[in-house]
Amino acid sequence: MSSAQPDFLSLEGPARAAIDTVLELLERDPAAPSTVRRLSEARKVHVADSLSGLGFERLREAARVCDVGSGAGFPGLVLAAVLPSAHFDLVESNSRKCEFMRRAAEAAGLQNVTVVDARAEEWAAPAAAGREAYDLVTARAVARLSTLAELASPLLAADGALLAWKGRRDDEEEAEMLRASDQLAMRPAEIRWVGPYAGSTNRHLHLVCKSGPTPEGLPRRAGMAKKRPRGSSGT
Repeated sequence: MSSAQPDFLSLEGPARAAIDTVLELLERDPAAPSTVRRLSEARKVHVADSLSGLGFERLREAARVCDVGSGAGFPGLVLAAVLPSAHFDLVESNSRKCEFMRRAAEAAGLQNVTVVDARAEEWAAPAAAGREAYDLVTARAVARLSTLAELASPLLAADGALLAWKGRRDDEEEAEMLRASDQLAMRPAEIRWVGPYAGSTNRHLHLVCKSGPTPEGLPRRAGMAKKRPRGSSGT
């Protein structure tokens, strides 16, 4: 695949068909966990935004990807459709959202997708299946950078990376991530502006690379990474 990210109209064959199936289910399923449900709007808001990550070689070459806080399945389902040789675990703690993603993956024939009904901290715990199992962790508009980096670190294998979809750049949030780097063994590597997309006029993608062994004590108990982010004044 070219380093230039595709848009939906440039997709062909199974990838486009699979994504259309997901979007059609999103539009007609009353249990779909998204406020953006019209097919034409979802292509702009969900699909274009998800595809923007393909500009990163780390994503294009990853064999195992963990999508944290998957929600309705974006970017995970879209990326799984266009990267069929990679396996995607979609980790989500809301069971209703997990059920929708399972229906969507089955309907779209995405055999490289597993939906995991668990918190990221549970999936990354010592002896858990997700512990240090991934080349890449993705997260779309889920939490602060240092929180995402803390959740990603114990999920990532050596030399793995986090790719985070964020909005407008925030100097304090980025400084917090730098302060937390040594505690998390996660080092900021690159920030790209990839917007605007419908619903995300200031989209930036942050690449944060694992820089050493998973620190002892990670993951902390559920919710602590969000409640008390590493690098903040309280930690």
